[in-house]
Amino acid sequence: MEILLQELYKTDIHMDKFHFRKVYLEELSYQINGISQSGKSKLVKNHLLGLKKNSYLYIDCNDIRINIDELNKTLTRFCNLNKIDVLALDNYKEEIKIPNVSQLIICSETHFDIDYLTSIQLYPLDYEEFLAYEHKHDSTALNHFFQLGGFPSMHKVHSDERNIYIQKTLKYALDEMEFDILVLCAKMMAQKLSPYSIYERLKQTRKISKDKLYKAYESLGEKNYIHLLEKNNHPKATKKIYLCDISLKSALSIDKHFGRLFENMIFLELLKSNVKCFYDDGIDFYIPNQDEVILGMPFADERTLFKKMEAIEAFIFGYGIKKVTAITMNKEGKVSHPFSKVEMIPFDIWAIGD
Repeated sequence: MEILLQELYKTDIHMDKFHFRKVYLEELSYQINGISQSGKSKLVKNHLLGLKKNSYLYIDCNDIRINIDELNKTLTRFCNLNKIDVLALDNYKEEIKIPNVSQLIICSETHFDIDYLTSIQLYPLDYEEFLAYEHKHDSTALNHFFQLGGFPSMHKVHSDERNIYIQKTLKYALDEMEFDILVLCAKMMAQKLSPYSIYERLKQTRKISKDKLYKAYESLGEKNYIHLLEKNNHPKATKKIYLCDISLKSALSIDKHFGRLFENMIFLELLKSNVKCFYDDGIDFYIPNQDEVILGMPFADERTLFKKMEAIEAFIFGYGIKKVTAITMNKEGKVSHPFSKVEMIPFDIWAIGD
């Protein structure tokens, strides 16, 4: 193991052009959590490349040459001997004993309870980050975002290979049960879906353990491959399910429903902005602390928005909604309302706004 650590220590880190994210690393010790291909490794490597070469050690713990028992016997001594200030453990595993270094960075899909580490949850690119990867910011950027989604690596994958690339990535990152659940979730994107209904559907085609399925479903949520949205004032009601990235819809399902894809995209922008929201009957997203309702209406005009306002009027008055925002593909406009500010905003303007 000493020989392998020496090899890793001497090997130069190489990285293609780095596009800055909304999160960045300073001199603290970090735990970076995120799904596969969310950009964890690049974030760490960019930080390390700003340091002196002999001051850090980067280890990908998925390296099959690593024997964890041997690593635990060797790592602390190696770090002390070579005066390692910064240790980066990518794809960290809980069995690995952590040596005492000035700065520790661990990356994993799973969150570990390590008190002294500053936690960063890294999601796939939001729309504003996506624009940093684009060569030109014109009307084609949003359509390109729909095609590629938020995985940074997708900009380098040919269009005819993207779906298979995502499938292979997910099959490598997830176990068989998790992958099967995710495929079903892709078909049910932006709809109400309970773990029991997933069980009922999957048991029709395979022998399945309910306990194992529930555990895998919970794991997908903990690792943020799926996100659940609670119904307003009904915590026990069936939750709506959203995918970690819109690209999974076409990669895992042949079902087409642009409205739900658009709704998922809006949800992810709210999630990445740490906005606490809920759904309700006829309401896509209700934000209580802003007294705001957000509606996904990609092809709306003033007439359809007015009809929608009539349908949700009881909710607006009942909850004192001060603002209703209809997110569209490209339509801007306002609708007169006696109580709320009602407007249509194109997604690209809304997503990069303050």
